[in-house]
Amino acid sequence: MIAHTSLPISHYAKSKKFYSDTLKPLGYKKNMEFGEAAGFNDGKNTDFWITSSEIVAPTHVAFEAKNKKEVEAFYSAALKAGAKDNGAPGYRTEYWPGYFAAFVYDPDGHNIEAVWYDYSAEE
Repeated sequence: MIAHTSLPISHYAKSKKFYSDTLKPLGYKKNMEFGEAAGFNDGKNTDFWITSSEIVAPTHVAFEAKNKKEVEAFYSAALKAGAKDNGAPGYRTEYWPGYFAAFVYDPDGHNIEAVWYDYSAEE
């Protein structure tokens, strides 16, 4: 199990606001800050960090949602915060029958996802 991860970003203030707004529907709050590094806590652990970096290579990070409404709220909040659409909320049956997700690009082009595993779709 991963305890925490850090995502390099190029514009600290812009990304800090973006992630504060985007991750709020998933229960995350910024709770730590060291220089140009901010940690986000989901109520259990500060498991997601953004860190200012001169080198940013776009990557993919997926956050687990508790239900379909959280995925939809994440997507809406991300677009409002300035994300670019990379896949509206919906089932991705090519991944798995109950894979309900939404995808956005953050200000640095990172592919950020919220996913909910709908186990009732397996039946």
